[in-house]
Amino acid sequence: MTVTRTRHVGRSATGPAADALARARDHLLSLQHDQGWWQGELETNVTMDAEDLLLREFLGVRTTEQTQAAARWIASQQRDDGTWANFYGGPGDLSTTVEAYVALRLAGHEPQAPHLARAAEWIRGQGGIPATRVFTRIWLALFGQWSWDDLPVMPPELIYLPAWFPFNVYDWACWARQTIVPLTIVGSFRPATPLPFGLKELWPEGDPSTLQVGRRDRPKDPKWDAVFGGLDRALHVYERRAPVRAVRRAAIRRCAEWIIARQEADGCWGGIQPPWVYSLIALRLLGYGLDHPVMRRGLAGLDRFTITEDTPEGPVRRMEACQSPVWDTVLAMIALADAGLPADHPALTRAADWMLDEEITGPGDWQVRRPALAPGGWAFEFDNDNYPDIDDTAEVVLALRRVRLSPPAPADGSAAALPSPAGPDARRKAAIARGLTWITGMVSRDGGWAAFDVDNTSRLIGKLPFCDFGAVIDPPSADVTAHVVEALAAMGQAGSRAARRGVVWLLRAQESDGSWFGRWGANYVYGTGAVVPALIAAGVQPGKPAIRRAVAWLEQHQNPDGGWGEDMRSYDDPSLAGHGVSTASQTAWALLALLAAGGAEPAVDAGIRWLAEHQRNDGTWDEPQFTGTGFPRDFYINYHLYRLVFPVSALGRYLSAALPPSGTS
Repeated sequence: MTVTRTRHVGRSATGPAADALARARDHLLSLQHDQGWWQGELETNVTMDAEDLLLREFLGVRTTEQTQAAARWIASQQRDDGTWANFYGGPGDLSTTVEAYVALRLAGHEPQAPHLARAAEWIRGQGGIPATRVFTRIWLALFGQWSWDDLPVMPPELIYLPAWFPFNVYDWACWARQTIVPLTIVGSFRPATPLPFGLKELWPEGDPSTLQVGRRDRPKDPKWDAVFGGLDRALHVYERRAPVRAVRRAAIRRCAEWIIARQEADGCWGGIQPPWVYSLIALRLLGYGLDHPVMRRGLAGLDRFTITEDTPEGPVRRMEACQSPVWDTVLAMIALADAGLPADHPALTRAADWMLDEEITGPGDWQVRRPALAPGGWAFEFDNDNYPDIDDTAEVVLALRRVRLSPPAPADGSAAALPSPAGPDARRKAAIARGLTWITGMVSRDGGWAAFDVDNTSRLIGKLPFCDFGAVIDPPSADVTAHVVEALAAMGQAGSRAARRGVVWLLRAQESDGSWFGRWGANYVYGTGAVVPALIAAGVQPGKPAIRRAVAWLEQHQNPDGGWGEDMRSYDDPSLAGHGVSTASQTAWALLALLAAGGAEPAVDAGIRWLAEHQRNDGTWDEPQFTGTGFPRDFYINYHLYRLVFPVSALGRYLSAALPPSGTS
């Protein structure tokens, strides 16, 4: 006999909370696909749409219908000051605005039009094209609007560097290496397909040769700038003097083989936009025709990432940078289990069946650092078998443990047989065991876990002149480490060496104010919301200083309306940590931490009331704010299911904690 213990949760909000949970649970159930998965839109910014048009222009496949539909979407996202931002309510971003501007010019918008004139004036005031990021200038170089000589050199011979040598491709994070390899081919060919227009209006006044190249919003390190600036100059000399042709041809051929080997079944590369578009460009430069199977699959796969809607102005077309069905599904499964659905509920069993089929049992780049480790992970996307990730796998374990699979009832209507040792639930347990083995084996030497790789921590990579946008390495993070520790603890392995080291890693990573940095979600609220439940699950007592400091930080950063929010600008300015308009997802993250830790009943009750009072009639919440993170400081995500799954978990755990004690056998 086990006893379910009650946390001392206030009851003033239990009635509204129960009603809110019922509506949210029903809405979430209605979104499940017939095959068992959930998938919400993954919203980013208009660079995806602009670069899709530029890709199609380069390949010669851009159609009028695609162009106009994309242009309507891009134009609808422009702000009154003429700019485009990287997240809802964020500041104008120079490179995003330049790329959006060029895309609208492709669609036939004239520079004299008021909306483009405002954009051009703002661009010039920010330093113009020379101040954009490297990736934007690469796109401009593809169309003869920037000199390849004024871009950092990344030679294809990089592919020959062994895994132990600095700057080898496996020193880059998986998303970065998949982008860099095709770009080494593009940089070798230096194409310049002319546009039907120029972009002189985007250059600041004065002599362009006197302008400093490079983004002006990045702090410079004079020592490293001197070292790697010298390296870049040497590589430029190497390029000008024509490297040994046989070596260059062989390197390009090796890069092409590397790229083709990593194309996924749906035609993508890595399930994400950057390596996808650059791989298509690189292969086209190598002579691959548009009817080649690799190219054909690649272009066709983009349609799956395209969202088209009808509007009064006409159809709009926007691109997802990525898709998150595995992640969305496991979060939905956990939420519904928290909401009280039994372990054999059809929604959970259908989701589990689909999830078991998504397990990746083949090879991947992760084996470069862990060659003896058996596979057993899950990826974020429908198709990304080369790159299973640790975060998703940990959450899959947490979701599958909440499900019980039974054999189907006999067709003749007789009583079902007793479960077989080789039945569906045995399959579920075996998958969990493989997942635990894999994530345990993917621990970095410091005891923490990263998203995709082991010990991917070479900070020298980020000093290269090429690297002025996005994270280019994948070091352990608090949120991923927390999810792994929580999964290990949930499966009875809290006392294992891996879990204990993970707990130590998390305690050392705590900020001085009591919070934790959030790598994959915004930001300190996300990190703290992930770590506190993990530490409690692993056996850290709620009264310990680390937990009480975290609780105090959350209480101090609760908004007067009872919710929590944090703006993406906290990645640039830590003084903004925990500050922002209340959102459903971030309020839920804070509540999950407080419910796990206990001792903050007024804050919890206020947060629950915020969720109940701000719920829409259909059971979900409005959340235009971006609360997901791709690259801190550079690339952000609005996961459209976050506003639903996390509140369902928070409301469910709140109501479960408020129930009177009950004995269960």
